[in-house]
Amino acid sequence: MSSQVLATVEPKMERAVEIMERDFAGLRTGRASVGLVERIVVEYYGTQTPLNQLAGISVPEPHQIVIQPWDRGVLGAIEKAILRSDVGLTPNVDGTVVRLNIPQLTEERRKDIVKQVHKRMEDARVEIRNLRRDAADAIKKEERDGVIGTDEAHRELESLQKITDRSIAEVDRVGHHKELEVLEV
Repeated sequence: MSSQVLATVEPKMERAVEIMERDFAGLRTGRASVGLVERIVVEYYGTQTPLNQLAGISVPEPHQIVIQPWDRGVLGAIEKAILRSDVGLTPNVDGTVVRLNIPQLTEERRKDIVKQVHKRMEDARVEIRNLRRDAADAIKKEERDGVIGTDEAHRELESLQKITDRSIAEVDRVGHHKELEVLEV
């Protein structure tokens, strides 16, 4: 039974790392990235719709994002949504497309983004540790209930710790990579 606990906790830990990576895609690094704008929500005929469902988003140059809506009538709504969002970019609308020019980041702004990266890494670590605690409690409960023996419970807890260590190491690896990307001039 407890191997089932391990089988369910590992994908949850992997998911925590994936969510952190997706959040990192939305952080500005001084280089254009589709992830910067694809999750911006646009009011489209009274419905809140993600930008990537309303338009094609491309990166033709390292410092420019081009958003080409499939319906020209939504250009104004896209412009408003970008201005309302926290990406800090001013859209240029030229009739059929929206262009976003990505300026170089200042040293101070880079440090702020690195702080955001570290905060998000810590949030992921806490989430992974909480998953570990819940799984360890489930294993200990099975041991108390007599479902598994003491030796088996000890082995399962060791395996749980190894899975946790791998997940934390992955958070650190991904976070370090993002930090280097942000600090790159």
